Amino acid sequence: MPQPLIGAVIGCGFFAQNQLHAWADLPGARIVALCDRDAVRLAETAARFDIARTYADAEAMFAAERLDFVDIATTVASHRPLVEMAARAGVHVICQKPFAANMADARAMVVAVEAAGKTLMVHENFRWQSAVRRVIEIVRAGELGEVFFGRVSFRSGFDVFSGQPYLAEGKRFIIEDLGIHTLDIARALFGDVVRMAATTRRINPAIKGEDVATMLLSHGSGATSVVDCSYATQRSPETFPESLIEIDGTKGSLRLDAGYGLVLADRVEDLSPPVLAWASRPWHNIQESVLIIQRHFLACIAAGSQPETSGKDNLQTLALVEAAYLSAAEGRMVELAAL
Repeated sequence: MPQPLIGAVIGCGFFAQNQLHAWADLPGARIVALCDRDAVRLAETAARFDIARTYADAEAMFAAERLDFVDIATTVASHRPLVEMAARAGVHVICQKPFAANMADARAMVVAVEAAGKTLMVHENFRWQSAVRRVIEIVRAGELGEVFFGRVSFRSGFDVFSGQPYLAEGKRFIIEDLGIHTLDIARALFGDVVRMAATTRRINPAIKGEDVATMLLSHGSGATSVVDCSYATQRSPETFPESLIEIDGTKGSLRLDAGYGLVLADRVEDLSPPVLAWASRPWHNIQESVLIIQRHFLACIAAGSQPETSGKDNLQTLALVEAAYLSAAEGRMVELAAL
């Protein structure tokens, strides 16, 4: 058996716990060090995952450790300095989404890691959920023929702010935090986008950003898609955190309904994801996707190939986020080539 790749995780917050559980399940990787500026959180996470070496400073960690890769699980403001630091250290990088606060930072990170000859993957995990992967497989296999319409929808009233209170403080919220995922699913299904329009609303008065967004996308493939997301929708039963999908093609139509039921012509498939030993409902579909995306990252490093959600690929998803905010602010259709 090949030796596992040696890695470190920077950031020990809410979502990083899932990443650490997933790394522990993958025999191709071994996390040997953690880094976080919050001493209490760092110590608690190190004890939970039995990781002996901890650092408050990432530069010191890179200097002291011999790493093959780093998992950057921090908030967006720290991504560029940490990714560029990792590139200087000559290690592969998987970075949390949103990848960058602006396109200039995103492009700079891609250039830095490419220059180092290493792999850069963005932890854009919604397209890696097993139910969504099944839909992607069906579309890419041509079972629906030429796709001409699609809808990717995420509507919920789930309280995401208790676990991640910083989400209520930003001037940007649902497109940057959630819409980026649903836009990425639309790209995976229907191809890159040539133009888009968006509207936004803030329904919850206790937050600073938008919590409802509706986006209309024209894809280079000729397909049109609607991507809509809301954290102000009262549903019973609650469907968090499921992405619902509808697709029309020349050979048939497909639906991924609430409860992970896929309907294609007269065929019905139950795509309910497994609940991993360390996972919990209703987060289990996202938690499983973490394991799947990290397995893909390791496979790409071994093969010397580009990840499906590479840093370079993610530039296209980030451009959609910027186009959506620009369209909503100016009330117009935005051409992606102009960004």
